[in-house]
Order: sequence, then C-alpha cells, then structure tokens
Amino acid sequence: MFHIVLYQPEIPPNTGNIIRLCANSGASLHLIHPLAFKLRDKNLRRAGLDYSDLVNVSEYDSLQNFVDRVKPNHLYACSTKGCTRYTVVEYQANDAFLFGPETRGLPTALLEQFDDRDILRIPMLPSNRSLNLSNAVAITLYEAWRQQDFHGSRA
Repeated sequence: MFHIVLYQPEIPPNTGNIIRLCANSGASLHLIHPLAFKLRDKNLRRAGLDYSDLVNVSEYDSLQNFVDRVKPNHLYACSTKGCTRYTVVEYQANDAFLFGPETRGLPTALLEQFDDRDILRIPMLPSNRSLNLSNAVAITLYEAWRQQDFHGSRA
C-alpha cells in the first residue's frame, strides 16, 4: 500500500522498529545504500522481533534506482526543514515517504530536488531538533493509512 524509504540509515534498532511497523501496517520498506550496519545485525533483529519475514525489505544503490524500479505514485521527503504539515496532504495508495539518516537528515542537495509542498514536516516545539526516526515514520505512515480508512486492517 505505502512505501517507506530510508536513505542511508545509521541505527539498527530504528530500522528494526520500522520493519515491525511496516509488517503491522502492510507497508514495504526500502533501504538506500550505504547502510551503516548489516541487515543481520543483532540489534536490528531484536527490535524487529520475528516480523522481518512478514515485510518486503528491498535494498537499492541509489534513490533513483528505487524510483525507477518501484515507480511510486508520489514521493514525499520527510524533513524538519519541510514547510508542509504532514496532515494536510491527501495520500494515495503506492505513495512513498523518504526519511534521512538519523544524525543528519536528508541532504540539502536532495531536498532541493523536491517541490516545497512535497517536503513534509511533523510539528514540534520550536526549541527541539527532531523526533526519533522510527517515531517519525510511524506518525507519517499511520496518518497516510488512516486516510485510507486503515485498508486491510482487522479493525
């Protein structure tokens, strides 16, 4: 239904949490290299529990390679530098959400390739820097899924 794209992720437990999130929501997970860890990392496995077999995790050498292969309906960048509140967008099935590395976010050069309205921001108090990556993914994904009336869920 939706695609979560992690651009050069750095922290295995965050990716493990996102694997579990994707398994429970029906989203696919896409990892853009280089990764700062191995997919067999014990911390990733511990955070993802036994959900890794329930989610489609794909790896790509570049973001363009992901776009060419998956052909998402729409690609949104998620960043603290964004101007568009994540709740005002009308999401569609096959949309993709791009998140940057935990310690530095998406590179400015990459963000410049997006229209301002396609760079999503989660509101926070002005004195704070950012949310945890897996929390930001969960907030964004569940809003998109809510707009689809939680299609495919048991509730």
